Amino acid sequence: MPFDLPLTLVAALAVALFAAALVRGYSGFGFSAIFLAFAALVTDPVPLIPVVFMGEIAMTAVQARGIRGHVDWLRVVWMLLGAALTLPLAIMAVLALPTETVRLAVSTIILAMALVMLAGWTLKSRLSLPAHTGVGMIAGIANAAGVGGLPVAACLTAQPMPPATFRATMIVFLTGIDLLTLPLMGLGGNITTQTFVAALWALPILVAGTLLGNRRFAAAPPAAFRRFGVWLLLILAAAGIIRALLS
Repeated sequence: MPFDLPLTLVAALAVALFAAALVRGYSGFGFSAIFLAFAALVTDPVPLIPVVFMGEIAMTAVQARGIRGHVDWLRVVWMLLGAALTLPLAIMAVLALPTETVRLAVSTIILAMALVMLAGWTLKSRLSLPAHTGVGMIAGIANAAGVGGLPVAACLTAQPMPPATFRATMIVFLTGIDLLTLPLMGLGGNITTQTFVAALWALPILVAGTLLGNRRFAAAPPAAFRRFGVWLLLILAAAGIIRALLS
């Protein structure tokens, strides 16, 4: 088993992986946050973070054809610029911290961002492109713990944007920030042969979940399912914080 995990734990992670991929296929975000929130309850999530990033890139390949023409490329570029400024130091900090500290940080970030989205926070007008660089900087810090998409999702949700544009922009941004993060994690020693083994094991599950999520998005507006994803994040994040504090 990858990372010498017991079979029962691998099975539980596989179920969480499929559920997270389904959410990502439908709403365009939430995959890493949902999966890592669950993983933090049952094991050390840090070795799984690069596996998640590889999975997100693979899912984007599955979704690429359907999102072309809907991506807000200017926002993506400005946010990725901000993320590139903060990622290196953030990753160094995460890799140097104890497991329980990382688990608490991951769960706290997820909880805070989920509460922002649940509260229905909105902006009266669209943020300027330079302001999106600031959002990207926050995302870069959060992505060191594997949840860089949530600050961006909270920001974009608060602005007027068609669902298809929101979903496509989130997917492309997540792919870009993952491509920025993986080499840095490799330099930090957090990518091994086991990382690639786990990514290959996960691939069929990710493809199945993503395709099913894509079909649901094509058949219905994503707002209701996105609310479901936020509530799931709240529950998992709260459980992760409780476990980290009691450990």
